[in-house]
This record gives sequence, structure tokens and C-alpha cells, in this order.
Amino acid sequence: MKNKNFIYLLVFSVVVILIAEMIGIRAIMVGKVRIGFLPLVFALAITMLFAMKGLRKGIIKKIYSEENVKFSGKYLIIIMLPLMAKYGADVAPKLKDILSIGWIFLIQEIGNLGTIVLGLPVAVLIGLRREAIGSTLGLGREGELAYISEKYTLNSPEGEGVLAMYIFGTLFGALFFSIVAPLFTFMGLSPEALAIASGMGSASMMTGASSSLAAVYPQLKETIRAYAAASQLLTSFIGTFTMVFLAVPLQRFMYSKLTKEGKKDGRK
Repeated sequence: MKNKNFIYLLVFSVVVILIAEMIGIRAIMVGKVRIGFLPLVFALAITMLFAMKGLRKGIIKKIYSEENVKFSGKYLIIIMLPLMAKYGADVAPKLKDILSIGWIFLIQEIGNLGTIVLGLPVAVLIGLRREAIGSTLGLGREGELAYISEKYTLNSPEGEGVLAMYIFGTLFGALFFSIVAPLFTFMGLSPEALAIASGMGSASMMTGASSSLAAVYPQLKETIRAYAAASQLLTSFIGTFTMVFLAVPLQRFMYSKLTKEGKKDGRK
């Protein structure tokens, strides 16, 4: 059936983009820490504001119709493809530098286990049980969503956990990392290391983090984008293997130690 409200979504998207670009990059100083806000942050804030239930009236209700929401979620990847092509092009000029420190990119993959090592105990502590399996396996992106869906189904507690993280990450992930990433520069971490860490398997989160770093270090803009893109591509390529052969066994072991439920059923 034809979506009669699509034109409202299209016009609204263009208007939001124009407003966000007109605002541009803004920064605030918190002590000695400079926190940058990209146009992406303002675009997310505007769309999230109008998505509030109390404001969904008249034309806004048509913009946020069920058909438009489903369409946006389904075809988001198409919007991200040109961006990923651009990042792929950014890698080429820095390929020699990237290959010279290639082992660092591989070690960076181990950092993806942090959601289990740090997140699982906290999830269990606040009362989550099987939901913790889905919510701490990773950042809750497409790879984790597919694995949990196949193994447990999305109607299971594990499925509810990964869906919650997927939705939360979609809404707030890019916003969070675009603000947090520059903060680590004031802890003595190099921008190159943070750029590599930006490739976490989510194109929008990587964009938010790397763009914020590039705003803080404009002289390293090309290097930051290249390192982030290379890390992102590597995570997308071997992230599934890291999840299946490292993350899942580690999570199963920790869950069995942290909960009686895990000891009883073995979390097969």
C-alpha cells in the first residue's frame, strides 16, 4: 500500500538537515574540557524532541506515522552506504600507515569484550537475568541482533535484551559517542588511539565519535577518519568471529558464575 505520509517525512528530513547544518559545530567548555556538538547531534535532538508523544499532533503525527517509522528503520542502511564508501576512500591514502600498525587494529577487537566484562556484572546486579545475555553481548547492533534472533528468537528474554540495546543505540548511540569521545583526549589518550576505538561496528556511532575527534584535532582530520574507517571495516569483517568464538563463551562462563539460573540451565 502506498505511503501517503512519505512526502511529509521527506520534507521534514530536509528541513532538519538544513537547520542542523546552519547551527554547525558548537562547543562548550566544562573546566578544561572542550565538548563539541556536531550537526548530527542537533539533528538527533530535533527529531527526538518532535517524536515525543505529546507533540505528535497534526502534521507531526503524519511525519511520525507508523509507516514512516518502519520505512526509516528499514532503509537507514541505504543512507549509510554512501558514507561508508566515503570512509573507504579515506582509508586508501593512509593505507601504508594503517598496515604498519595493523596488529593494533586486531588487538582493538578484544575491546569489544568490554560490554561483557564490565556490563554483565552490572546487569545482573540491577536484576536482569536472561535479558542480560542479549543486552551485554555487544553494542546491540546488527551482528548481535542476528545471533540472538537465530539462537533464542526475539520474543525471548534474550531477544528483549538485545532489542532494547539496539533501539537505545539507534536513538542515543551517535549522540553519546560524539560527546564522550573528545573527553578521553583530556585523559592523555592519543587521538589516533581514540580514532581506532571509534570503529565499533556501528556506522552512525563511528561517525559521531570520529567527527567529534576531528573537530578537536583538525590538523589530524584525515588520519582520524582513515583510522576510524579502517577499524570499522575490520570490526564489520571479523566482529562476528570475535563474538561467536570469544564473546559468547566468555559470557556463558561469567553468567553461570554470577547467577544460579545460569548454573542450572548452563545457558546452552
